Amino acid sequence: MGIDADEETQLLIVSQGSESSFIKRTGTIWSAMAHIITGVIGAGVLSLAWSTAQLGWIAGPLSMIIFAAITLLSTNLLCDCYRSPDSQTGPTRIPSFLEAVEFYLGKTSRTICSIVFHESLYGNGVAYIITAASSVRAIEESNCYHREGHDATCNYGDTYYMMMFGAVQIVMSQIPDFHNMTWLSVTAAIMSFSYSTIGLGLGVAKVIENGKIKGSIAGEGTSSLYVKLFLIFEAIGDIAFAYPYSSILLEIQDTLKTPPPENQTMKKASSGAIYTTTMFYLCCGCFGYAAFGSVTPGNLLTGFGFYEPYWLIDFANACIIVHLIGGFQVFSQPLFAFAERWFTEKYPENGFVNNWYVVKLPLFLPELKLNLLRLCYRSGYVVVATGIAMLFPYFNQVLGMLGGLNFWPLAIYYPVEMYIVQRKIRPWTRKWLLLQIFSILCFIVSILAVIGSVYGLINAKLG
Repeated sequence: MGIDADEETQLLIVSQGSESSFIKRTGTIWSAMAHIITGVIGAGVLSLAWSTAQLGWIAGPLSMIIFAAITLLSTNLLCDCYRSPDSQTGPTRIPSFLEAVEFYLGKTSRTICSIVFHESLYGNGVAYIITAASSVRAIEESNCYHREGHDATCNYGDTYYMMMFGAVQIVMSQIPDFHNMTWLSVTAAIMSFSYSTIGLGLGVAKVIENGKIKGSIAGEGTSSLYVKLFLIFEAIGDIAFAYPYSSILLEIQDTLKTPPPENQTMKKASSGAIYTTTMFYLCCGCFGYAAFGSVTPGNLLTGFGFYEPYWLIDFANACIIVHLIGGFQVFSQPLFAFAERWFTEKYPENGFVNNWYVVKLPLFLPELKLNLLRLCYRSGYVVVATGIAMLFPYFNQVLGMLGGLNFWPLAIYYPVEMYIVQRKIRPWTRKWLLLQIFSILCFIVSILAVIGSVYGLINAKLG
């Protein structure tokens, strides 16, 4: 793809109502990796020990490696779709997933994809609220057991903590867009490495304390083969949830400066981020299972809440909370931009939608620019997400459901179909057949994950 030599200084025009600004694309491989790690290493890593326990010592680690390879392949396909292959004025930037779907596959495909896409982004936000609340609860329980003794009754609910997290997100949601979020993503990425490392270290320490490696090749058994299959399917859904980030890939790629071409930088960033996350995933999943065996908790770090050192448990869970604050924004910003763009185009003369107000903050804080639509819409978005999390506070089942629902359409089907159009691959050629077989196999995996997670969700709700 040809790229103009002066593109390094190219400016991105961002317009929201009466606010119009010029933002220079300054993203690098490192900022892209930070965004990816923030979006990927989140709630999913905490469920991998439980998933390994259901699948066993062979199938568990192998599943993580397979999903890493699948994610790397699908993201590489999608990276090449950022620029149109032929345009009279040169390659055209396609800065979002939905715009890419419409460009390559048409408006009907975009309409269908939009439903799944927005459900995915919103679902991730709900999952992050559930996870953050469980981490706050783990801190409370850890402190309680340290203070009162391990025989004390230290049970805390999630509702209050979800409301606290939601209140923080109402404030954080006023961040304009991805171009203003590098600092938040870097902070969140550091936090993700911190708590993943602590979880790994605690798992290793627990194995040493036990004096043996727990677990089995076949995974944890149940009284029924029927139940075991559903648990395996749910575990696959949890792993599927932990990897893909295709829904935000093009938005991240749109922040990158050139030269070199954005797809080259993004592929390197994706490879580095996936290799890094897979290493942490394998370590956390395997050492968590080795430490707990048949009683491996659904959320790894909450399983250490009864043990010392309590301060380390507190710090790890605090890192999770900080990371999820950033992760929530990474997945919410595309949905914010979509809705606000629609309102601006629909009501170009409306003051509520388009007017901006400057609020002077005390001390040395910078001026705050507020838009009433942004304030109301984004606040309502967070409130509804928090309410849904309160209704379904089931960590593993929600993650498995989201993983199963979103893995195939967003991470596999649309990237494959767009790549076929972008590269002008003819039907029934070898490459076309391989891509279609790849897509069909992943579709089957998604169906099984949804079945297992629905079963688990029904049991959790009834129980």
